[in-house]
Amino acid sequence: MAFTSDLDQITRAAAGDPGAVSWLVDRYSPQVLGLATRMLGDRTEAEDVTQETFLRAWKALPNWEPRAKFSTWLHRVALNLCYDQLRKRREVLPGELPDMADTAPTPPERYEQTERVRTIEAAIAALPERQAAALTLCALQGHSQAEAADILDTSEEALESLLARARRSLRAVLAERSVA
Repeated sequence: MAFTSDLDQITRAAAGDPGAVSWLVDRYSPQVLGLATRMLGDRTEAEDVTQETFLRAWKALPNWEPRAKFSTWLHRVALNLCYDQLRKRREVLPGELPDMADTAPTPPERYEQTERVRTIEAAIAALPERQAAALTLCALQGHSQAEAADILDTSEEALESLLARARRSLRAVLAERSVA
């Protein structure tokens, strides 16, 4: 049912309906922004990537063919833009997780938690791009392996291999840094 309503909104947006465009942005921008924030570690860069993702989507909508779900295609566009951004900056700096719950820890606990998050983010960012993307999509964004495989344009078996290598590398780095 959601797929049908998405198709209707996509068709209307491709025809220039501003209400449909707004509906699609409202529906998908939180997911795209979350992916970009986790991949880039920088909220400002993630917002730029999100905006560019939607600009590219609207330009491509008149020629878009529903071979894959719109959300899968949109995530793939965002992921490719994240890869481009990561290549441009050469070094990866960790940011803050956007959705950390504030449980009012003591200042030493808060410092320890912040350092742990930074260490984990840095370890994820240091992974090869496709491993980091696979881990981000499945573990941090909650996509199924099938959806993540579609977004990464790979098979589920290849995705499982990427995830296994990413988890192994992450465990090794975190054990080395005594965070695991």
